[in-house]
Amino acid sequence: MALTTARTTDAPRTAPRDSRSAGTPSVEGRPAAREADGLAVASFVLGLLGLLVMNILLGPVAIVMAVLALARSTARRGRALLGLALGVADLVVLAVLVTGNGTVSWSLAG
Repeated sequence: MALTTARTTDAPRTAPRDSRSAGTPSVEGRPAAREADGLAVASFVLGLLGLLVMNILLGPVAIVMAVLALARSTARRGRALLGLALGVADLVVLAVLVTGNGTVSWSLAG
């Protein structure tokens, strides 16, 4: 028993490994891809939400997030492209409503 105690105390101590970094090939590996996937999903959601409310703000944000996700080569390329298309659609809807109303504000009441 004294032999095993001596071995464990003589063994070099290592810092505990972070479970998120275990198995990642590099710093730019999976966490960067996960961030790009998150940008793709966020651009899709914001573009879709922008069709209903605040399209003057959410449209450009969705476009920027989609371009960033595509630049970082996301695995969810289709969702990033949909976010880009919806962001552009937000701005088109805004342009149509502004030309019809003559103001930046609009309402469903007519």
